[in-house]
Amino acid sequence: MQLFNLQIIHGKEYRETSNTKLSKEATIQAARGKILDRTGTVLADTQMGFNVQLFKSKASEEEMNNAMLALAEIFEKNGDKYIDDFPISIEPFQYNFDNEEQMNKWREDNDISSQASPEEAFYVMKDKYEVTETDIAKVRKIVGLRYTIEHEGYSSTSALEIASNVSRASALEINERGTELPGVSIETKSNRVYTQGSLASHVLGYIGRINEEEYNANSDKYEKDDYIGRTGIERLFEDYLKGENGTKQIDMTVDGTSTGEYVTKEAVGGANVVLTIDSNLQSVTETALKNNIEKIKAGGFGKQYNAQGGSAVVINVKTGEILAMVSCPDYEPAEFLNGISQAKYAEYNSNSALMNRAIQGTYAPGSIFKMVTAIAGLQEGKITTSERINDTGIYPYGNRPHCWIYDSYHVGHGRLNVVGALEKSCNYYFYETGWRLGLDKLAAYANYFGLGRKTGIELPYEASGTLASPETSAAKNDTAPESTLLSASIGQSYNDFTPIQVAKYIAMIANRGKVVNPTLIKNIVTADGKQVSTTEIQEYINQKLGITAKDTESLQISDENMNAVLEGMRGVTDDTGTAASIFQGFSIAVGGKTGSTEAGVDANGNDIINAWFVGFAPFDDPEIAVVGMVENGGHGYYVAEVVRDIISEYFGMNVQEVNEDVSATSEMEVIR
Repeated sequence: MQLFNLQIIHGKEYRETSNTKLSKEATIQAARGKILDRTGTVLADTQMGFNVQLFKSKASEEEMNNAMLALAEIFEKNGDKYIDDFPISIEPFQYNFDNEEQMNKWREDNDISSQASPEEAFYVMKDKYEVTETDIAKVRKIVGLRYTIEHEGYSSTSALEIASNVSRASALEINERGTELPGVSIETKSNRVYTQGSLASHVLGYIGRINEEEYNANSDKYEKDDYIGRTGIERLFEDYLKGENGTKQIDMTVDGTSTGEYVTKEAVGGANVVLTIDSNLQSVTETALKNNIEKIKAGGFGKQYNAQGGSAVVINVKTGEILAMVSCPDYEPAEFLNGISQAKYAEYNSNSALMNRAIQGTYAPGSIFKMVTAIAGLQEGKITTSERINDTGIYPYGNRPHCWIYDSYHVGHGRLNVVGALEKSCNYYFYETGWRLGLDKLAAYANYFGLGRKTGIELPYEASGTLASPETSAAKNDTAPESTLLSASIGQSYNDFTPIQVAKYIAMIANRGKVVNPTLIKNIVTADGKQVSTTEIQEYINQKLGITAKDTESLQISDENMNAVLEGMRGVTDDTGTAASIFQGFSIAVGGKTGSTEAGVDANGNDIINAWFVGFAPFDDPEIAVVGMVENGGHGYYVAEVVRDIISEYFGMNVQEVNEDVSATSEMEVIR
């Protein structure tokens, strides 16, 4: 009787209801985990915001086009970005593809002639979507959204997100004009916010909308409009940060009006990732490096160099924790949240702002490598702490290279021991030491200090760099091995290292040869407050980065030998060393080393000279090591100011004004 009642008596009523109502399943987005610095300062957060979604409706082509134009104008009026994948811009008409192959494929996929101009293709798409509007700017808005909708895909039960984190003004107007906007709805969702702007952008990375390939491979975990980590910590720790989405069922009429909803699966928020970075020190480091680059460009040290960018790294010498990591120029991670504009992306590409120079940039180290040569020579018994080598200016073997001082004054440094050689950065001394050692021994010691190989820092895309070695020489079909050896002894030849490798190396020098491994991760805490074990984190990192255990022979450096090298580095910042004037009157004793290397010529035929300064403090009981590198920075002496200011901040000092005597730079030659 009950079945008869439903089917016969009330059948028409239920059929009418089913034709006017439908249910859709919607995703409850999991709140992405936070990224915090070591002090608890939030660097990347999630905030509730308004996202605009579109469901397929029974609207006519004209109604749809009017709705899309209205939406675009609402967004633009309130300064909100929205998705626009249409690859043709107007005023002037032009295709926006990376290459001709992409352009031809697009025209083929859209049934457009292979010879069609951008304007012709534009009007083909206008006709396709039956756009009757005549204002070309308005047509572009309609076509842009219509194409995006078609390209991304949507249905009556599966929404397409066309704008995220829109303003309250846009959300209110869309709700008020709901009858004009068929299928459009406002969803409250958590959106990524980078609370400190561009601070530590290369460390944090950014997120972007998942692409088709990624979605197809991970459709069990992601929706088509989800966001995924693209670079930095956001990318490497995506599995922890993402969380697990929930679901809800929404009852609605066919015109898109919601009549009720209920949760079918609760969302689980992502884990919080706590970094070793100190945001205050990070800010000071960024400012110090940027100011230094501008000062070099302005000729503030006596000679102008067109400095292009640089990097600085601060590392705890005892734990390996990275306290600051800077790559300059930087970028705004928020630019990528709603699709970065082509103009902004081109700007970032023009100066390689998206490259993390600290882990991806490889540079010849120049004279900052000389501590390796000194330690190798001392440990292998090829030199002693008391032996003095007489620098006559021109080394008699190989290609007869000059000491840098000879090119300026036609004299050598005279008789120097290892301490004086480091203090004066005497090339001749290290040519002789390298000559006695041989390239194999030199490379073995450099390898021990982590040079020319990945550190395993918890970031994607770390570069390996290159180490001058017999293996590298063979691979390069080296025809001048003697010259290679001499050049390698002063940090040139095939030597190309990243700033993070150099940071590890200087930290190991500061702690008297003890191996230290750079790290950015303090801990990871799940949404329910549980701390992830260090073992689990390391296994995860190893799997993501493809790290396998490498056996590196432990090296015990004698106290006498290490003391001599450290004393030489102390002399660099004291008395008449190559960076003495920068640290004049500095209340904390600093060990340091300058380095400069030729890196080709620019478009005007001027030499490009990359500049390094490395240092650690306090000298007697080191806590931190600092690496500064400026592309085309001219002289290591110039970059010493960056390191000084960072050390000053770390130890709570007021940076003293230094009256720099430009004439004192006469010993700061190119190769030292």
